[in-house]
Amino acid sequence: MSPSPEPLDPIIHAQSRLRIMATLAAVPRGDALVFPRLRGLLGMTAGNLSTHLTRLEEAGYVEQNKTFSGRTPATYVSLTPRGRTAFADYTRRLRALLDDQ
Repeated sequence: MSPSPEPLDPIIHAQSRLRIMATLAAVPRGDALVFPRLRGLLGMTAGNLSTHLTRLEEAGYVEQNKTFSGRTPATYVSLTPRGRTAFADYTRRLRALLDDQ
C-alpha cells in the first residue's frame, strides 16, 4: 500500500483559479498578460476574474501591476516566483495522485 499523496493546494484547486494559474504559467517569466486579454482567454467576467485574482494575490501567487497607457488604465497580471513554485508543486501532486490510481 503506497503512502497517501500530499494534499492539493486548495487555493489553486478551485476550477477558476486553476485555469488562471495554468494560463499564467504558460506566459514566459518576466512577461505578463493585460487583464482584458486574460479575461478573454478564460471567458470570465471582469468581476469574477478580479475576485479570483485577488485571492491568488493574497496568497502571493500572482501580482497585478496597474499602470496607465496615456490616460487609459491598464492592469498587467503575472505569476510571482512563489506562484510558479506553487503551481509546479500542485501539478506534481496531481500527477502523483493520478499515477496512484
